[in-house]
Amino acid sequence: MAQSRPVTETERAKVSSINQPLGIDQCNCFASRKAARQITRFYDAHLEPAGLRITQFLTLAALSETESVAVNALAERLDIERTAMGKMLGFLERDGLITIHPSPVDGRSRLVGLTEKGRRQHAEASPLWLKAQQRFEQLNGVEKVAALRQGLFGMAFSDATAARA
Repeated sequence: MAQSRPVTETERAKVSSINQPLGIDQCNCFASRKAARQITRFYDAHLEPAGLRITQFLTLAALSETESVAVNALAERLDIERTAMGKMLGFLERDGLITIHPSPVDGRSRLVGLTEKGRRQHAEASPLWLKAQQRFEQLNGVEKVAALRQGLFGMAFSDATAARA
């Protein structure tokens, strides 16, 4: 049986620093990411009967505002990375909710539009989304939710956005 040796002060300091809290509860990014994931799950649960997730619903909602839109413009409107947008659009196209076709003006650009099935799916999901909106406001207070939305839209992420605010 091996004999144990006394723990040195250096080893004790290493263990102590490992057990120290990281202070992540004070991290703005952590707090916003945690809230975003929780809110996403909340909306996903409400939209589940329509077979959509909130990102898909918002995509259909954005497309319902226009006849067709360039993939890059849609990704920018929803603030989704272009590659993630392409992947999601592939699923929506596979499910027959959207069409993707080359732009008649610029063959390098692809245009996205809702199909009739996509319009029906959006119409079916809209009351579920509205119910989620109302429930979220009931749980958190209408004024608090409005202030949250306004505050998030007003956040500065660089000196350029700070100048606009």
